Amino acid sequence: MCGFANTVSTLTGTNWQFNENSRKTAENIDGKIGWEAIMMTYIAMLRGINVGRGKMVKMERLRTLFAGLGFGEVKTYVQSGNVVFQAERKSSAELTRTIEAKIQRDFGFIVPVLIKTSKELAQIVRANPLLRVKGIDVSKLHVTFLSDAPPKTATKVLEDLATTRERFRILNREIYLYCPDGYGKSKLTNNTIEKKFSLVATTRNWRTVSALLEMAGWRA
Repeated sequence: MCGFANTVSTLTGTNWQFNENSRKTAENIDGKIGWEAIMMTYIAMLRGINVGRGKMVKMERLRTLFAGLGFGEVKTYVQSGNVVFQAERKSSAELTRTIEAKIQRDFGFIVPVLIKTSKELAQIVRANPLLRVKGIDVSKLHVTFLSDAPPKTATKVLEDLATTRERFRILNREIYLYCPDGYGKSKLTNNTIEKKFSLVATTRNWRTVSALLEMAGWRA
């Protein structure tokens, strides 16, 4: 992963606190005890920032924002809005609401945020069915993350949009995409998917997905 270290920045939240009583009294959760039973590593993916001249967000300010919410070990990857952080175990929905509200207060515009736990992202990476297709160029692979499960008609809708060379698979809340002619030339875009399914969609290439998983402490 050439240049990986140069694209990752870290900021430990100055407000990062943990109740010592919680540490001592935490019971076994998912096979973990104490601190690890309370803490969780999350990956937040922001939708539609730093594209053109709209919704410009510097990663330094974004890391400061996350640290200000009390999150720890905050790291960002590239400029498309990818944040790895640690927080006490909460639902993704609760964290999403908190982060979206803070972004709107601090930056003055709305940015949809999709959140995965490190375990969920690891499962998404392992489950990629296109990796088992002969002749697939991983540099042309992408994952579109959805805010909810797509409708049952999703496969047919995407089939009508995809070119004969493109491949896709839908699993749970993810669409695995193979765009041999480049994602920029595909009709399977975030905007199109959002309009067709009435869901939030944000896409990351396979290198970014793998890098985020590694930053979260898992092997891609």
